[in-house]
Amino acid sequence: MIECEKNSESLQLSTVQSFDEKFMARALELAHQASAINEVPVGAVLVKENQIIGEGFNQSITLLDPTAHAEIVALRSAAKAIGNYRLVNTTLYVTLEPCAMCLSAMVHARIQRLVFAATDPKTGAVCSAIHLLDEPFFNHKIQWSQGPYVVESARLLRAFFQERR
Repeated sequence: MIECEKNSESLQLSTVQSFDEKFMARALELAHQASAINEVPVGAVLVKENQIIGEGFNQSITLLDPTAHAEIVALRSAAKAIGNYRLVNTTLYVTLEPCAMCLSAMVHARIQRLVFAATDPKTGAVCSAIHLLDEPFFNHKIQWSQGPYVVESARLLRAFFQERR
């Protein structure tokens, strides 16, 4: 398991950390829901002003939609809830480091902050396979950190894939 170095813009306040634990715990619950329907166990929660405005879990198989990753489902849910595709001043909590598709959608939605648990050495686009947020071509910067429940999220993913081998 890779542990990403927190970027220089990471927030370290204890209040922020307690919110991070609370919302990542909800994302982990959603990941378990994905696992229960034989989807890759990833959950995501989008928060604005300490309130959940969108959430989702992987549903690509169920919905026959290759874009139905947890992050995309959460972004769609939030955009519909607030009536705007721009999701400014929000934090996305996700149990697995986002892929390039999801990270690009977050940039276009203007997510302010990303907190993820487990890293993804094969397709992680934040700090594992590639460092997409470090690229200069994006017109929006996202603060990010690896947050709580790293071990639990990684364990859930490992168990899911071991069961299928």
